[in-house]
Amino acid sequence: MNRRKIKLAAACIMALPPVFLQAAEPEVTAPEVVQALEGTFGVHQGQRRNHIKGSCAIGEFVGTSEAAGYSRSILFTGKVVPVIARFSLAGGNPKAPDAARSARGMALQFKLPQGQLQQMSMLNTPMFGASSPRTFLDLTLAQRPDPATGKPDPESLSAFKASHPDNHAQAQYLASHNPPDSYTHSAFFGIHTFKFINAQDKVTPVRWRFVPQEGEKSLSNEALKTADADFLEKALIDSTAQKPARWDMLVTIGQPGDPQDDPTQPWPAQRPEFKAGTLTITSASPQKASMCESINFDPMVMADGIAPTNDPVLRFRSQAYAVSFGKRLSGQ
Repeated sequence: MNRRKIKLAAACIMALPPVFLQAAEPEVTAPEVVQALEGTFGVHQGQRRNHIKGSCAIGEFVGTSEAAGYSRSILFTGKVVPVIARFSLAGGNPKAPDAARSARGMALQFKLPQGQLQQMSMLNTPMFGASSPRTFLDLTLAQRPDPATGKPDPESLSAFKASHPDNHAQAQYLASHNPPDSYTHSAFFGIHTFKFINAQDKVTPVRWRFVPQEGEKSLSNEALKTADADFLEKALIDSTAQKPARWDMLVTIGQPGDPQDDPTQPWPAQRPEFKAGTLTITSASPQKASMCESINFDPMVMADGIAPTNDPVLRFRSQAYAVSFGKRLSGQ
């Protein structure tokens, strides 16, 4: 290509609207985000880069006939579906205290017939803390400890808050809600919007959450000060050894105008919803050498009848999980 053609091509690119320029070049890459997590929390060889501290569990799921009217997924046939679960704390610090004001996670792998899988990765906050991968990257960088203090730089955190309003809702939720006293007393939210597709190919936008049948219970202010650093795993193992823990899967139906591609914006509370099934956890164990340790709980792994939206965070999570998973498998 001669110089004249190169200049013409460059001029055409510069004339494109910003939206096209953004589509042509991703704002951040998955390796960048994983590297940022490593820089902030350190590298713990062979382990997850985020939600590193966790516990494994097993159980089953039974869907409802009402859910089958919205989704043709095998998940909702009413048959018992085996489940491998993982409960965790957000962040890449394996020694994070269990009373920290951070998000808790519940990841599920549903083992469907003929080797099919359905996976879900949820948080105990009704919204996510980033509407784009850029916000998540910038938050991770702002949380990086100052070598002199061992803590994040207050000015960096303040600058992040001022420039990223999409993080405010989740940050305020975590600050105003004490953490759960047990994983089994916490609700977990799918965060993103998904599509249910039924036997007639009708598409319904939905969001889901798992609500504990025993009710939600948070740590008291006093318990926050005295709680053991690792109480969550013991509580999970002990409670499921005595009796199964159960959550109802509640699905909210989206209406025209409800945001589908921004996980930081909850839907209005008056939206119709229905019970899609019941999750039962029958036993739990430390994650070392347990079934969940080697699973990459990619939320984009879906069986027929459930599909993703164009949510950029949902789709980026799959890429970042893959990079982290590859490092774990290679012992990095």
